[in-house]
Amino acid sequence: MQKLVIASSNAGKLREIGHLLTPLGIEAVPQAVFNITEADEPHCTFIENALAKARHACKHTGLPSLADDSGICVNALNGNPGVLSARYAGEPKSDERNNRKLVDAVRDQPDRTAHYYCVIVLVRHAQDPQPIIADGSWHGEIILEPRGEGGFGYDPYFFLSGLGKTAAELPMEQKNQISHRGKALARLVESIREEIS
Repeated sequence: MQKLVIASSNAGKLREIGHLLTPLGIEAVPQAVFNITEADEPHCTFIENALAKARHACKHTGLPSLADDSGICVNALNGNPGVLSARYAGEPKSDERNNRKLVDAVRDQPDRTAHYYCVIVLVRHAQDPQPIIADGSWHGEIILEPRGEGGFGYDPYFFLSGLGKTAAELPMEQKNQISHRGKALARLVESIREEIS
C-alpha cells in the first residue's frame, strides 16, 4: 500500500496523520486533491461515521482510503460533545465557539474529567467487508483557561495532569506518541504490517 486517500479536510488531522504515515513510505493524499466533498456523518457512533467517510472517499477515488472519527467525551456531560465535537456550537465549524460552549458547560461541574477518543478505519476498496479498524483513547480533564499555542480543537483546554501541560503545549512528536490519534494510528500501522507480511 503505497498511496491512500485521507478522508478529511481538517488541516490538523491531515498534518498529524501524514506525519505518522510518511516514515512507512505511504503517501497520504487529502481527499480535497480529488475534489471530493465531505461525507455525511449522521451516525451516533465514531466507528459508523469513520466507516462512512472511508467508503465515500474510496468510492470516488478507487484508492484505499483512511478515515478517522474522533472527539472529546466529557464524563459530566454524559460523553458529550462526542461525535458532535467538531460541530458542538453549530455551523459553521469553529474551534473558538466550540471551546467557549464546552467551558461554559463544565464551569460549575466538580468533575471535569474527559477523554479524547479516535477510531480509524482503512478500506482497501469501497465494498471492503473486512476493513482494518483501530482505536485509541487519551485521558485528561477540561480546564477553564486556555494554555498553549499548538494542536487544534479542544487541545488548549485539555489538561494532562501527569505532564502538567495541555495538549496544546506539547511538541507534535510527543503528542503523536501519546494522543488518541497517535495510539489508534500505531495500532493501524501494526495491522497493516501484519497484513503485508
